[in-house]
Amino acid sequence: MIDVGSDHADVADELRRLRSWWDAPDGPLVMSTSGSSGEPKRVALSRAALAASVAATETRLGGPGQWVLDLPVDRIAGLQVLLRSIAAGTEPVVASEHPTYDAAVAAVDADRAYTAVVPTQLHRLATSGRLSVLRRFDAVLVGGAAVRADLMRCCADEGVRVVRTYGMTETCGGCVYDGVPLDGVGVRIAADGRVHVAGPVLFDGYEGDAEATSRALVDGWFVTEDLGRLDDDGRLVVLGRFDDVVVSGGANVSLPAVTEALVGLGGVTDAVAVGLPDDEWGTRVVACLACHGPTPQLAEVREHVATRLPRAWAPRSVVPVDAVPRLPGGKVDRLALRRLAEEGT
Repeated sequence: MIDVGSDHADVADELRRLRSWWDAPDGPLVMSTSGSSGEPKRVALSRAALAASVAATETRLGGPGQWVLDLPVDRIAGLQVLLRSIAAGTEPVVASEHPTYDAAVAAVDADRAYTAVVPTQLHRLATSGRLSVLRRFDAVLVGGAAVRADLMRCCADEGVRVVRTYGMTETCGGCVYDGVPLDGVGVRIAADGRVHVAGPVLFDGYEGDAEATSRALVDGWFVTEDLGRLDDDGRLVVLGRFDDVVVSGGANVSLPAVTEALVGLGGVTDAVAVGLPDDEWGTRVVACLACHGPTPQLAEVREHVATRLPRAWAPRSVVPVDAVPRLPGGKVDRLALRRLAEEGT
């Protein structure tokens, strides 16, 4: 067994350990989930599952290439950059070992090149006017959270090929690219709206937690915590987490939809809608807003959301935040954000 964690954060050391395990695996690779909604789980991934993911990714992207690593290697997206490099026989370019990100990209010496980022990194490049550096890549994989439509438009305008990925540690990372499952991966929507995933990329189980494993792996399908639908072309559209739909005043409110509406409000640089218990409404929708300048008043926020979504979905409270708390992989730190919302209302 190989245990991937923060105590093995040195990239060179991790790469050596992974190469040894890849050539002669002596058990599963075990790593933790992000823990964005609670206690992280320890996920056991077989060499076969990881190899299937690596091969399917290489096929989808058009062949092997050199990867630039700019993600932590104790999370699945960063780890996969190393594994794809090992399988391709290429040496990853580690961004932190170069004076600037631009210098890291310039160090790529292969015909084909790839990288993986989270939306926060993409946003920072866009706001600093440096998206063009990503043109060097044949594909920029973006996962971990939803990518705003305006950011996608900026990438397209700059000629950057962004591939939006969907997946989690339990699926060896991204297993659906731009809504289309990788070869061998199956996706279905259950009666309760949850996304189910099947195929050779699934994890073996949660280490030391047979009960959680039995709930998550059912008849060969991984039962995710995400809601989704299949569009007319059969592409997966992720609607948010299962617990991101709350009942407020008798209405089913999609918090991700409210979040998307809030981001379009003038002066708002980042936003997340959360639900808090409320005696009157059952669940009160709270808008947590990071802004340039003054925070918009509640009436303005409600009117803005109500012009785009049902009025019953409009937030009942506004909480200003300096920044939306995020985990190292770019996901919203839901527990920290909930605490901020509770303290601010």
